[in-house]
Amino acid sequence: MNTEQGSTETEHSTPPPPRRPWVVGVSGASGTPYAAAVIRALLAAGEAVDLVVSRAARLTVLDETGISFRDAHWRQDLTEWIGVEELDGVRYWPAGDFAAGPSSGSYPAKGMLIVPASTGSVAGVALGLSKDLLQRVASVTLKERRPLVVCVRETPLNGVTLKHLVELDAQGAVVLPASPGFYAGGSTAREMVDFVAGRVLDAVGVPHGLYRRWEGELGSGGKVA
Repeated sequence: MNTEQGSTETEHSTPPPPRRPWVVGVSGASGTPYAAAVIRALLAAGEAVDLVVSRAARLTVLDETGISFRDAHWRQDLTEWIGVEELDGVRYWPAGDFAAGPSSGSYPAKGMLIVPASTGSVAGVALGLSKDLLQRVASVTLKERRPLVVCVRETPLNGVTLKHLVELDAQGAVVLPASPGFYAGGSTAREMVDFVAGRVLDAVGVPHGLYRRWEGELGSGGKVA
């Protein structure tokens, strides 16, 4: 027996599993706190994240947070935006990069979460326009039969947008309006944001502790956990 060879074979380690991220697309609708909460919760759950921020979303981030989100300094800007310094699980793709990994169906993504979703992005995805990387990745997600959650945040909705949302539902997407529930006992803006973010993660089966779940007991929302 070649003991040296046997020793070498036992020292070989199992290769790590391939990276399979959730793609988070941030469109230009108001509601960047929803996106921040979803990204934080995904990272807390040990999930990898591929981030796509549309050009219009950069203006919204600046308006709602005062942060300029820049391609060349995305780590610094994302840390300031979501309040998380450990970003090893995040990969950023510029919105104009049509050669990005997630633009191909062979890229091993788990699915996509568009948070928040503007009516413009809803229309682009429903019609298959692929005007930017966010819309392209959403189209790829649908054609590959991967989970797609569209967290629409516009009000009121006109008939055209409603038809687009029905079309997305028919194609297999989850249409999830940014509509907070009050039965969980939330009373602050952060708790309302976390409720919506939690429902987004519920739709794709990612565990979290963002809100109190309904347990069939009236009045439980006011109880302290």
